[in-house]
Amino acid sequence: MGKLILTGVDGNLGEQAANNLLELVARERLIFCGYDLAALKRFADKGVETRVTNFNTIDGLTEAFSGGEKLALISMPFVGEKRQNAHKNVVDAAKKAGVKQVIYTSLVNAADPENPSIEKIDHAYTEAYIEKSGLDYIFLRNSQYAEAMVTNYFTYAKGDGILTNSQGKGKMAYISRKDCAKAVAFALAATEYHHKILNINGAQLLTMAEFVGIGNEVTGNRVSYKPITDEENYLVFDAMGVPRTTDGKFKNDSEAPFSSEGMVTFAQAIRIGKMNTFTDDFKKLTGTDPITVRYMFENAADFQVGERHSKDD
Repeated sequence: MGKLILTGVDGNLGEQAANNLLELVARERLIFCGYDLAALKRFADKGVETRVTNFNTIDGLTEAFSGGEKLALISMPFVGEKRQNAHKNVVDAAKKAGVKQVIYTSLVNAADPENPSIEKIDHAYTEAYIEKSGLDYIFLRNSQYAEAMVTNYFTYAKGDGILTNSQGKGKMAYISRKDCAKAVAFALAATEYHHKILNINGAQLLTMAEFVGIGNEVTGNRVSYKPITDEENYLVFDAMGVPRTTDGKFKNDSEAPFSSEGMVTFAQAIRIGKMNTFTDDFKKLTGTDPITVRYMFENAADFQVGERHSKDD
């Protein structure tokens, strides 16, 4: 039986997936990949085989993936041709190394050409490329990380108390990044899924106003939600020093460690109903219910968005 390869263990999602996987599978069956030596050492000290990888070049990737039967590709944190090429390198190397199945962390409604999210372009490309490769696959189409909006809520609670964005009355089944990580681990360990798309959604569909309302009930704050236009949304992020694209410079300890182009087009997609996918695929995969937004607010310190780990900025 071949080994299970998890990439990106030096990132927020990948590290959590790695910890989950260690509870599901004997470490002798695991290979963890990343470019940060310190992160890899933490797992090597636990007896896991680790390999250094850089997806921006295909050099060395085939060797890094050798002996693997299944590989989880954690999508890269930058956007555009660079990410597409990095994902292509992984798929090409995995196929050459004899890997049979790729698990890919995608985005809800990624294949819809009318979805305006700039992020979904790379996800649609990668899904199509994996399908074209002939490899077996599981596409984990994740809803938006709830942590991003929990952190955002407290930013406004400390400010004027008026949370603004351009999502309007659109709905999203916000999912914890912890649950997305759990889904990666269970998908890697599973044997019954083949050529499958799974939607990894949270416990309920919520508008931004409803999300804020739950935060207020739990914390006692009196934050309100005010919808604004996409153009106004860009100006808000500009004032925070958030770069428009992932090619820009990110501030250390930013409460919005994403590009504004990604966030604003994501909000637009939510507003027009392109992100309201809601299934029980997560429970079918993991056997557990997704963490609720209420629980996340009740334990807010454990559900913050965290720092940006990419060295490709």
